[in-house]
Amino acid sequence: PLALAIMIALGRVLSAGFRAASSTLTGAMRTATKQAGGSSKNGRDSNPKFLGTKLFGGQACLAGNIIVRQRGTKIHPGQRVGMGKDHTLFATSAGFVHFSYDKFKKRKFVNVFPERENPYKKPERNPRRQRQGHA
Repeated sequence: PLALAIMIALGRVLSAGFRAASSTLTGAMRTATKQAGGSSKNGRDSNPKFLGTKLFGGQACLAGNIIVRQRGTKIHPGQRVGMGKDHTLFATSAGFVHFSYDKFKKRKFVNVFPERENPYKKPERNPRRQRQGHA
């Protein structure tokens, strides 16, 4: 009976120690006081650059007026038009804006002419005279 009593007492001590050890492990664990915030891979934006055509065909312009702001030479400078270092096209003299396309070079051009009408425009043919064989 003495050995049995010692074993029972020893079992109680061991089980109490195990309970104490396990309670210190769980009691030492910290809990979150704030909700976890996720990380975002986006969330950035650049400032607007305000590119594009500022003066359209037929509009009057003064010397120095910006006609087109662009990245690269989508449109090339023509007569009385200069190009800045950031490819901005501007008028070098007062006049009227005219856009044209060169089908051989496959390029768009912008020109400034003193008159509202394009002086290099071909006169339109009269279709009635063509039909009668007077071309």
